Amino acid sequence: MIDELRLAAAHVLVDPAALACDRVPLTARDAHHLSRVLRLRPGEVVTATDGAGQWRRCRWPAPPGQADLAADGPIRTVAQPEPLITIGFAPVKGDRPEWTVQKLTELGVDRIVVLRTARSVVRFDDAKVQRLHVVAREAVMQARRCHVPRIEGPIGLAELPDAALAHPGGGAIGLATPTVLIGPEGGWDEAELGVARPRVDLGPTVLRAETAALAAAVRLCCARDQQVPTERGRII
Repeated sequence: MIDELRLAAAHVLVDPAALACDRVPLTARDAHHLSRVLRLRPGEVVTATDGAGQWRRCRWPAPPGQADLAADGPIRTVAQPEPLITIGFAPVKGDRPEWTVQKLTELGVDRIVVLRTARSVVRFDDAKVQRLHVVAREAVMQARRCHVPRIEGPIGLAELPDAALAHPGGGAIGLATPTVLIGPEGGWDEAELGVARPRVDLGPTVLRAETAALAAAVRLCCARDQQVPTERGRII
């Protein structure tokens, strides 16, 4: 089933009600992407998902000349992986927050949180957060995922009491702490470090904030997917 998703010519997010139709309607933007950017040929396989775990095989287009998909199989369900993996990060300047969300989504992170920290430089408003939702949607289609990650924030550390802080000298990262928070470029301040909570170490080098977010995501997602040997949820 996963190979069928990977081998499709394209993967699109559609309205949940649309997924049950024999003709699956697309947004104008997605139809343009399939026809003008990907230049799909009639009859090519496209998978459609509602972003909540359901998907089905379709054909492009239905009928020829129309911007719809023709359903070509039953609706199937991909289970939500466990445990849910959350990465929180303090946004940096420029387009790096969008890049970070894009890559975290491609890797399989389930929840992405924009953090508000003592040393945060970039202030996020609703428009910037909404843009992250758009980025995540596009990344879901690129990665052939069937679950759209939750995007939250900006929120403070107090609202994530069970999360682990990424900090030098911490313990091994693993599924025992599936929520990991990445600090700003200036690091955590003393008050944030003074709160009793787990800490995890991401390795011997000093990483940029966006790189640290990806490093944590790769380790956690690989451990969950059992792509590397694990022992009690910790990477060996």
